Amino acid sequence: MIKVLAVMNDQRIVRLSSLAEFDRSHVSWFWVDFCSPSSEESKLLEDVFHFHPLAIEDCLFYLQRPKMDHYDDVHFLVLHAMNETTLETLEVDLFLGPNYLVSYHLKPLPELEHAWEKVSIKPRMEAHGCLHAAYVVMDELVDQYFPAVQAIEDQILEFETGPAEQGIQEKLSDVFEIRNKLLKLRKTIIPMRELLYRVINTQRIPALSHYHLFFTDIYDHLLKLTEMVDANRDMTSDLRDHYMSLSANRMNTIMKTLTVITVIFMPLTFIVGIYGMNFNNMPELTWHFGYYSVLAVMALLAASMYVWFKVKGWFD
Repeated sequence: MIKVLAVMNDQRIVRLSSLAEFDRSHVSWFWVDFCSPSSEESKLLEDVFHFHPLAIEDCLFYLQRPKMDHYDDVHFLVLHAMNETTLETLEVDLFLGPNYLVSYHLKPLPELEHAWEKVSIKPRMEAHGCLHAAYVVMDELVDQYFPAVQAIEDQILEFETGPAEQGIQEKLSDVFEIRNKLLKLRKTIIPMRELLYRVINTQRIPALSHYHLFFTDIYDHLLKLTEMVDANRDMTSDLRDHYMSLSANRMNTIMKTLTVITVIFMPLTFIVGIYGMNFNNMPELTWHFGYYSVLAVMALLAASMYVWFKVKGWFD
């Protein structure tokens, strides 16, 4: 599907659904959005706009890393949209020309819809209004990162108020799952931050001086997101170490208890082993109270060792 938003020289705003209806002769600037385009519609990138083949290839194949390339007076930007639930990324490509913006994405995105509505309601009438549209698109995409990061922060805080009966291994699994999510976020946010750094420092886009503060604001948002992700990674590292220490301490306690039990039974096993030998000259075997006496000695020995270990604090 193709949508066209054109700001005419007489400041009229025209919306079209096809490039065939579009006449550039009286246009101040325009925005063409390729949303889930067909193969025929994708060919218009070359047939109508004559974009560089490498830029078109980046649009059609694979998921590219966020970047910015310059082709004469056309600036090609690769951005990433993020699903706040699954943290999956979707590529959004922008072609920024002298008086136009072309956006290309393979799936419908609410961020692009919001940007489209914002620009449609209050477009910039000057010729570099296409740069304003690019700013709105990038701002909407970056703002969508915040709910994902904040959801992870809430999940981390739940560890303090979560159910006490949850096992340590389950909590460790949750911590590692959160760290995987933070890694996904970092793989998206850091390249986007580097891209915005290039945008605000480039000299190849003359009209950028009018919007430098706007793009710097997006860069500041990405810096904040980076700090939030790093802080959450530190928190999960502390949680991971904490639960691993608890698990190791619990294992040590179990091993200590088993060791105590084994030590208590060692002399009892020794006594049983002695009287289990088949020698004829063992006077205790013929004694009337021998069996009961040996049991009493064994019970007294086991009780004495238990009390001794208890006093030493082995059961604490």
